[in-house]
Amino acid sequence: MAVVDTLTGIQNVLLQIGPLVSVILIVLGGLSYGLAQTQPSDQRGKYISTAYALIAGGIVVAAITGAATLIAGQSANLLK
Repeated sequence: MAVVDTLTGIQNVLLQIGPLVSVILIVLGGLSYGLAQTQPSDQRGKYISTAYALIAGGIVVAAITGAATLIAGQSANLLK
Protein backbone atom coordinates (compact mmCIF):
# COMPACT_ATOMS: atom_id res chain seq x y z
CA MET A 1 0.00 0.00 0.00
CA ALA A 2 3.02 2.29 -0.07
CA VAL A 3 2.27 3.18 -3.69
CA VAL A 4 -1.30 4.19 -2.86
CA ASP A 5 -0.11 6.36 0.04
CA THR A 6 2.50 8.00 -2.17
CA LEU A 7 -0.03 8.73 -4.93
CA THR A 8 -2.54 10.06 -2.40
CA GLY A 9 0.12 12.38 -1.01
CA ILE A 10 0.96 13.65 -4.48
CA GLN A 11 -2.74 14.18 -5.22
CA ASN A 12 -3.20 16.19 -2.02
CA VAL A 13 -0.20 18.40 -2.77
CA LEU A 14 -1.43 19.07 -6.31
CA LEU A 15 -4.93 19.87 -5.04
CA GLN A 16 -3.46 22.40 -2.62
CA ILE A 17 -1.19 24.20 -5.09
CA GLY A 18 -3.59 24.07 -8.06
CA PRO A 19 -5.69 27.11 -7.10
CA LEU A 20 -2.56 29.09 -6.26
CA VAL A 21 -0.99 28.33 -9.63
CA SER A 22 -4.25 29.27 -11.34
CA VAL A 23 -4.44 32.65 -9.63
CA ILE A 24 -0.77 33.36 -10.37
CA LEU A 25 -1.27 32.60 -14.06
CA ILE A 26 -4.35 34.81 -14.30
CA VAL A 27 -2.64 37.70 -12.49
CA LEU A 28 0.46 37.40 -14.70
CA GLY A 29 -1.82 37.40 -17.73
CA GLY A 30 -3.47 40.58 -16.53
CA LEU A 31 -0.12 42.24 -15.91
CA SER A 32 1.12 41.19 -19.33
CA TYR A 33 -2.03 42.58 -20.93
CA GLY A 34 -1.63 45.86 -19.08
CA LEU A 35 2.02 46.06 -20.11
CA ALA A 36 1.01 45.41 -23.71
CA GLN A 37 -1.03 48.60 -23.75
CA THR A 38 2.14 50.63 -23.17
CA GLN A 39 4.07 49.05 -26.06
CA PRO A 40 4.24 50.09 -29.71
CA SER A 41 1.77 48.40 -32.01
CA ASP A 42 4.33 46.03 -33.54
CA GLN A 43 5.12 44.52 -30.12
CA ARG A 44 1.65 44.77 -28.62
CA GLY A 45 0.40 41.62 -30.35
CA LYS A 46 3.15 39.51 -28.82
CA TYR A 47 2.34 40.69 -25.32
CA ILE A 48 -1.41 40.30 -25.79
CA SER A 49 -1.09 36.77 -27.14
CA THR A 50 1.11 35.89 -24.17
CA ALA A 51 -1.46 37.41 -21.83
CA TYR A 52 -4.30 35.43 -23.40
CA ALA A 53 -2.26 32.22 -23.15
CA LEU A 54 -1.53 32.83 -19.46
CA ILE A 55 -5.18 33.58 -18.70
CA ALA A 56 -6.37 30.51 -20.61
CA GLY A 57 -3.78 28.39 -18.80
CA GLY A 58 -5.02 29.68 -15.46
CA ILE A 59 -8.61 28.83 -16.37
CA VAL A 60 -7.62 25.33 -17.50
CA VAL A 61 -5.65 24.70 -14.29
CA ALA A 62 -8.62 25.91 -12.24
CA ALA A 63 -11.01 23.62 -14.13
CA ILE A 64 -8.76 20.59 -13.75
CA THR A 65 -8.16 21.32 -10.07
CA GLY A 66 -11.88 21.73 -9.48
CA ALA A 67 -12.69 18.44 -11.18
CA ALA A 68 -9.67 16.52 -9.87
CA THR A 69 -11.55 14.51 -7.26
CA LEU A 70 -14.23 13.57 -9.79
CA ILE A 71 -11.57 12.57 -12.33
CA ALA A 72 -9.73 10.50 -9.71
CA GLY A 73 -12.95 8.77 -8.65
CA GLN A 74 -13.92 7.89 -12.21
CA SER A 75 -10.41 6.63 -12.94
CA ALA A 76 -10.50 4.42 -9.87
CA ASN A 77 -13.85 2.97 -10.99
CA LEU A 78 -12.43 2.18 -14.42
CA LEU A 79 -9.57 0.21 -12.88
CA LYS A 80 -11.85 -2.05 -10.82
